[in-house]
Amino acid sequence: MNSTMNENGHFDIPKNIRSMAEASVAQARQAFEKFISSAQTASDSLSARTASVGAGAKDASAMALSYAEKNVQASLDHAEALLHAKDLSEVMRLQREYVQAQMRALGEQASEMGQIVSRTAMDAARPKT
Repeated sequence: MNSTMNENGHFDIPKNIRSMAEASVAQARQAFEKFISSAQTASDSLSARTASVGAGAKDASAMALSYAEKNVQASLDHAEALLHAKDLSEVMRLQREYVQAQMRALGEQASEMGQIVSRTAMDAARPKT
């Protein structure tokens, strides 16, 4: 079953296909939320038990987990938005906006992670007193 255009030039995705896709996005969102929760719990537990983990490594780990969560959430939101696109021009607009937003986010994330790594390296290089 392929999507078709209706008389208004909008995509007509068969209801059963749309329902399956929406359910899949919802299931992926739930699975990801459980994964993030478990990963956060494991990270907290590991940090609490490992005294040798420096503050910088903990910051970098927490930041990486936060970035992963934001990026996956953005992807799931994008997939959901695509399911409700009315026509090809809306699909193209949504895709363009998503790619632009992700490129900005990745640039910001790389900059923030670089700052954490630099700060951690500088802290590690300081003489211990």
